Amino acid sequence: MCPKGGVLTVPDDWSLLPPGDAALSRRLKMSGPAWTMIELRGNKRFSQGIWAARERIERLKAELVIERKNPAYQQKLAAGRRRRAEEQAEYEREFHAAVVTFLNFHRVHLMHADHMARLITKHAVPVGSGTVARTERIPLAARAEAATIAWMRHQTTGYDQMVIPLVKGKRREVRRLLAQRSVELLGKYRRGEVIDRKACALAQALDAAR
Repeated sequence: MCPKGGVLTVPDDWSLLPPGDAALSRRLKMSGPAWTMIELRGNKRFSQGIWAARERIERLKAELVIERKNPAYQQKLAAGRRRRAEEQAEYEREFHAAVVTFLNFHRVHLMHADHMARLITKHAVPVGSGTVARTERIPLAARAEAATIAWMRHQTTGYDQMVIPLVKGKRREVRRLLAQRSVELLGKYRRGEVIDRKACALAQALDAAR
């Protein structure tokens, strides 16, 4: 079905190229007519592949096989991997610093702020994690705040064991209430209060992750 609601009939001489090879997919779209098949699941879109002329798919596949055997291509790939690894390492440092800034713990709890920021960064920053930390649509500071609240929701509350009614807006309401509790808990660390580590959910989560 096309975006306008009509039904498209796939030509007999076309085939479906499964997702997975980004370079081949790009070249296929650029080389001529092609239909991208999208599956909708809730509010998310998942690519199921690209329909295009069978002959064109096979020709581009063969060209890529030859190109990828070229030493220059392998060197280019290696350079790209090194660049991405460096960029990832730099982002991890920036994100960790942003989380520490958001936490804003009193000096007596700074050690815990660093430990907590490392745990949040390890969870949220990896490529493909699908977390808010990977989006560029909001500023880094907002990403750090959202990732912190999400981490606390799973680590310091009973959210994962809650049975939430399938009522529109209910899950969002629960998350909002838990976020308020998390902010209140962070306030104790920001004010430098003495923490009973046996009674504090955050302290227990941090101790368990050592």
